[in-house]
Amino acid sequence: MPDTSPILALPYILPSQAQKHVTHNEALRHLDAIVQLVVISAQFTTPPVNPDPGDRYVVATGATGDWEGQDGAIAVADVSGWLFFAAQSGWRADDLSTGGQIRFDGSVWTPVTPQLDGIAKLGIGTSADTTNPLAVAGQATLLTHDGADHRLKINKALPADTASLVFQTGWSGRAELGITGNDDFSVKVSTDGSNFKQALVLDRNTGAVQAPGNPAFLAYSIGQWTTISTTQTDLVFDTEIMNRGGHYDPLLSRFTAPVDGLYGFLLNGFLGSATNGRISFAINGQTQSMQMQVLVGAAPLSFTTVFGLTAGQYVTCRTGNVNPNLTYFKSHTAFSGWLIS
Repeated sequence: MPDTSPILALPYILPSQAQKHVTHNEALRHLDAIVQLVVISAQFTTPPVNPDPGDRYVVATGATGDWEGQDGAIAVADVSGWLFFAAQSGWRADDLSTGGQIRFDGSVWTPVTPQLDGIAKLGIGTSADTTNPLAVAGQATLLTHDGADHRLKINKALPADTASLVFQTGWSGRAELGITGNDDFSVKVSTDGSNFKQALVLDRNTGAVQAPGNPAFLAYSIGQWTTISTTQTDLVFDTEIMNRGGHYDPLLSRFTAPVDGLYGFLLNGFLGSATNGRISFAINGQTQSMQMQVLVGAAPLSFTTVFGLTAGQYVTCRTGNVNPNLTYFKSHTAFSGWLIS
């Protein structure tokens, strides 16, 4: 019968052995050193000065001093010096210096790489849950190539499902981009995380870009010939044909800019033979210097301009500041505008 155990080399107490406590204590010392193995470091080649009894290290390759010749061994500080234990293939240890785990492969100790295939949840720097089985907390996340290209794929089952990226503030959604509810690519925004508005839509068949969130309007007034004989008087366009975003007020015949930007405006129609005046646009009731002198006599009318507006400014169409004699056919004259950028 051998004198030691086959795995941990613990000394056996032999029949009729004297001072059995010595053998027993030696076995306990072995167990205390290598069971639940946690080492301070596996990077040292020189023994630390004044270690505490029980401090454990994995001796790095090329050790010197009292550790010379003990590469790969488990070194335990003892009151009488260093005790060394030979590792066996497959042994593992927690490395306090790195926070990771190392494994002995029979020759060297190497970091343990977790096997992720088939795991149900993974949290990196945070806790994962059933709703978010992959969760990462950190300043940044890097996805890079392995040789050449790198492609991130988000797959959904059916066209009516959602495959998207959501951007949040305080866990409340503010923007979403992807294919949501159909296979057209869209960008949506929200102020409360519940109600989203489409800002852009890219048609999957044609590639055409739509901006359903951009304001636009077209309005006219029902009637026949009418004449305005005063300067700087707003024309009436009280019937909406189109009013995307609801920023045109038909009661006041004016458009109010919802956001800062460049806006285009168009007045087109048909002038009567008695006309001899000017057409202009006004911002917040102030007639703009860009005006169009309309011709004497019946003629088509078309006047286009671009304004840089700040949110809250409103635009009307009016007669100019001189020659107040404008006759136009109401049902054939329209006022329109749109956000350019």
